[in-house]
This record gives sequence, structure tokens and C-alpha cells, in this order.
Amino acid sequence: MGKFDFTPGNYPFRNRNALLDDYTPEEMVGRDAELEEYHGALQPAINQSQPDNIFLYGKTGVGKTAATKFLLDRLETASEQHNVTITSKVINCDGIDTSYRVGVELVNTFSSDKISETGHPRSKVYDLMWDTFDDLGGLIILVLDEIDHLQDDSLLYQLSRARENDNIENARVSVVGISNDLNYRDTLSPKVRSSLCERSINFPAYTANELEKVLHQRKEIAFQEDVLDSGVIQLCAAFGAQESGDARKALDLLLKAGDLAHEEDADQVTEDHVRRGRGLLQREEVTRGILGLNEHEQILLYALASFNSANSGPVRSRDLYRRYEGFCERAARDALTSRWMHDHLDEMEMLGLVNIEKRNEGSTGGQYKVVALDQEPPAVLDALNDTIEQVGVHQSVQTTLKDL
Repeated sequence: MGKFDFTPGNYPFRNRNALLDDYTPEEMVGRDAELEEYHGALQPAINQSQPDNIFLYGKTGVGKTAATKFLLDRLETASEQHNVTITSKVINCDGIDTSYRVGVELVNTFSSDKISETGHPRSKVYDLMWDTFDDLGGLIILVLDEIDHLQDDSLLYQLSRARENDNIENARVSVVGISNDLNYRDTLSPKVRSSLCERSINFPAYTANELEKVLHQRKEIAFQEDVLDSGVIQLCAAFGAQESGDARKALDLLLKAGDLAHEEDADQVTEDHVRRGRGLLQREEVTRGILGLNEHEQILLYALASFNSANSGPVRSRDLYRRYEGFCERAARDALTSRWMHDHLDEMEMLGLVNIEKRNEGSTGGQYKVVALDQEPPAVLDALNDTIEQVGVHQSVQTTLKDL
């Protein structure tokens, strides 16, 4: 067989898919209190009564979406057993981010008469949506994941008043909103807040012990027997707890460690695989963040990396701006203003790429900002390869680039 032939062989995995984002386990661990409260909020549905609207709050990776899929799967199974009409639809508002587009998506999901995504008055889309809901009948549970990306709250208001306004007769609609923004409710208009009658459920970050339970459960499904060293689960859980209690990152780390062991044809998945996998994941995350920056932001980040690669420590913002100007000139680009630089440094700090510190040296030195990379220079420079080709290799990064 040739070197690059594809042949079956999944060791150390039994079912690698069990570690992926779209996997819903038969039982959910580590979220007992939240599931109990959420289950109680949905319980009226099986009794053919409309539940309150439910809003779930918590950081990324704390189980909000997973808990929703878990409970809705069971609710729909129970509805079939007890002859209760329940329909659910999950819409991610990161991609469908206006009330109009959500309405079109609902019509096209449940109606045989499809409509185009543009060219209709919003009132017509709503009318078609109401007709679609009445044709379905029963209870409709609409899940708006990442609801904080929704640019307007018209749909929320319309749904909360649908029966009162005689828009629907044969159906009832309950909304489940899922948000990473704990203050999302405060962004809604007063009339929407007063009409939603929602029940809020908070999902706190996972503790290391809770993450261990999650990882042990997935390990039994994902891996063959006795292929994980004893400390692997605990180490993945500890790193996940450090990452704001994010179960997704803990599972990604266990998956990456298993992939490394598979690629190396190792007999065991070890703590060394976990540590090396973490470094690779961090580099991938840095790369995704940097590739999302625009051209000038990447030139600015390259200028900062050139200071950090020379081990010069945090750099004053005025010195950084001068180097950014010089890099723009080398790349035949017109430099933007120092005000622009300060605004975009703040954005890069929120992305975890840079660290900004304010210093005050009193009457002698005054107040100023210093900036440093918040990631390892090799990972940043690796992701800035195209920018470096445009600007040229600065002498301070030559050694680092040779080592990549």
C-alpha cells in the first residue's frame, strides 16, 4: 500500500464522534441543579399547557445548548408517547440575526410553500409565520441560540402577544433564549421586557470536579478500554477549569490528545499528549483570532510582535505607533491615526491577543499606556505570515521565524 492510502484503524478511539460538539449524550452529567430547574420550567408542556418563556444565561461552554437539546429530545419523545403535539426548532442567531430572517426561516422550515429571504414586507412574513404555526397546531418551542446576536426585538414582542392579538388560534409558542451576555435582558425595549414573562436560569462555569464527570462519561463512549493514562482526565479537567470552566475546551483537549496518540501510533494517551495538544489548540485559537483581523490590525499586531520578540518588554503606545507607521510605509499602505490604534488595541485586548497597562509617573513622566503581546510571539508570527511578506522581515523577528 502507498504511504498516503486511507486504511481503517481508529485506535485509541471507539467512537471519536462522542467528543465532538454536536454529540448529545444519553444522560447529562455535571449540571444536575440546572437540569432540574430547566425540566421544571418545561414540565407544563407535557400537560398540554404553555410553559413560560425561558432564558438561559452563562458563558460559552457551560452546557446551555447541550442541556436544551438533551431536554427537548426527551420532551418530544414523551409527547409522542402521550399523544401531545409539541414541535421545536433551534435557530442560531449568530447567522440568522434579524426578526425578519428568523420569520423567513420558520416559514421555510415548517411550510411546504417556501419564500425567498428578501423582498417581502415584514408584516407579510409574520402573517405567513402565523398561518404556519396554526397549521402545525399544539405547542411550538422556538429556541433562539446566541439570542444576543439578534439585531432587533420585534419578533420577541410579536411572539409574546401572538394569541392576545389574535394572530394564532390553534397553536401556542414558547421561546427559549440562550445568551452568553448576562445583561442581555437589559438591552430589550421596556415593552418587550414587560410582555415576555420569562423565567431565567443561570448556568455557572463548570468546576474541575464537574468537568471530570463530563470527561469520564465521554471517555467511556469515545475511547477503547484502558488506553488513557490515569492522570489524563484530571489534567484535561484542570485545564478546562482554568479556561473559565468551559466543557467544550476540556473535550477538545481530550480529543486533541487522542488524535496525537493516534497519529503517533502510541499505545496510550498520556499527559504529555494532553500538554502538547493544549499548545496546538492554543496556537490554532490564536491563528483564528488573528485571521479575523483586518489588514491594518494585522500590521499593528506585527509591529507589537517585533518589540516582544526582541524581549524589550511592554512598549509605550507612542513607540508602537511609530513602528506601525514604518511598517505601513514598507507595505505601501497609508497609516491610520493614533486614535484608531488605541481603539483597536482595546478590541485586541478583548480578544486576548494583547495586554494593555496604564502607568502614571506623576509630574515627571505623566500618564501613558504600555502594550505587550498576551500570546507567545512564535504563534502570533506564524499566523501573520502574509503580513510579514507584505511588510518584510524585521530584524527583531529573524531568529523567531527561523525556529518556526
